[in-house]
Amino acid sequence: MTVVSTDSSSVRALTRGLPTDLRQFSFHLIGIGGSGMSGLAALLLRHGARVSGSDCNASLAIVRLLEQGARITTRQAADALPVDTQYVVGSAAIPEQHVELREATRRGLPIFKYAELLGALMRPRHGIAISGTHGKSSTSAWLTYVLKRAGLDPSFVIGAECDQLAGGSGVGDGPHFVAEACEYDRSFLHLRPRSAAILNIEEDHLDYYSGLDDIVRAFERFAAGVLDDGLIALNADDARCRRMADTLHAPHAPVETFAIDADATWRASGLAIEDGTYGFDVSRAGRPLGRVRCGVAGRHNVSNALAVIALANHAGVAWERIRAALAEFRGVKRRLELRGEVAGVRVVDDYGHHPTEIRATLQAARDRFAPQRLWCVFQPHQHSRTRFLLEDFARSFTLADRVIVPDIYFVRDTQRDREAVSAEDLVERIRQQGGDAVYIPCLDAIAEPLSRELKAGDLVLTMGAGTIWKVADALIHRLGAELPH
Repeated sequence: MTVVSTDSSSVRALTRGLPTDLRQFSFHLIGIGGSGMSGLAALLLRHGARVSGSDCNASLAIVRLLEQGARITTRQAADALPVDTQYVVGSAAIPEQHVELREATRRGLPIFKYAELLGALMRPRHGIAISGTHGKSSTSAWLTYVLKRAGLDPSFVIGAECDQLAGGSGVGDGPHFVAEACEYDRSFLHLRPRSAAILNIEEDHLDYYSGLDDIVRAFERFAAGVLDDGLIALNADDARCRRMADTLHAPHAPVETFAIDADATWRASGLAIEDGTYGFDVSRAGRPLGRVRCGVAGRHNVSNALAVIALANHAGVAWERIRAALAEFRGVKRRLELRGEVAGVRVVDDYGHHPTEIRATLQAARDRFAPQRLWCVFQPHQHSRTRFLLEDFARSFTLADRVIVPDIYFVRDTQRDREAVSAEDLVERIRQQGGDAVYIPCLDAIAEPLSRELKAGDLVLTMGAGTIWKVADALIHRLGAELPH
């Protein structure tokens, strides 16, 4: 999707950067209930714009947008576009032949991708973009929280809800704008931040990219787009980020690295688990700064915390304020989120849908909750991702005692993708790796048999980027009815 017409002054204004007062603008968002799109819609509303949208699924995000004044329909059709629509926005997941895009083209309306409009909102501000294969949402929210606690009042759009931020987006009076920068469809290339982090670079979205080299080139282009008076923070524990740090020179922005194991500008050392989360010592360029306690579990979050420290320091936040705020942050929704505890059985939900995320989350769950048995109910996300990374997925569940796999969540796949791999294939591969795995096709059929096998001290971790959270809710309800309290 690209702008249909660049003749009008209002379109040129959008591509240069959006003003803070948008009362003269009217936007229609296709797929408005998505995590990023709903945050963008809320941001437009808070700037005074008229916002409409469509989405095939009702959700809490849509309810909130309706309460804020958006006009939303779940009926996707040509007449879903209000007559006063000036601009149309679609996420990267919206197909070119979508009925509303065709109607927008027929009317001659400018059409923007989500990331294009996000970039326009960021451009007049001090943009801070968080990229990487994993950890973007948590790190973006964490940095936003630190900046808010320091009194800098940033604007932000992240891909997850955060209670401590009162949602997934917000408008602040300060100059900073924090955004999650997604590599799918090369969306992050529409952002021109003043500072950025690259948390890690791995194989993913292989339905779009031709391979790892193609992914690395996209991240290199993203880094090259950071303004030269800013900062690029790179994870030196990641080999591809480390090589990028060695090759980025002027006129690119200055580079600062962060690491637990490798030499880096920002280092974490003396890691120790304290009541389920990590404490560690921080140094900058070899100079000790002090000890930090993470408010969220997992060794991977030590690395994310270092990225937050580097970017917050660049934004002018004093060290003691950074240290205090890091410990106060409690994470975002669907990231190792404790959904309930019944008769000694804990039910935790997580968004992880990549092999590396699965391994890190299972380890974090053991660190945080120390369960007697760890049950993982994993819903694979996309047939294409499952097929490309099948063997790596199969090796990811070694820290789970039992694994339950329902059917693959179908999104952005072709029928050929669907026929090439199944959830049963993943279960078979997990068993070949020595794991205890079972296939239960339907989400609705999981809670009842699982509840009969659970005992006090068990932890059930529902995991995936689809609708697997429904199993967590159903299981809590069933356990509440069946188990003695």
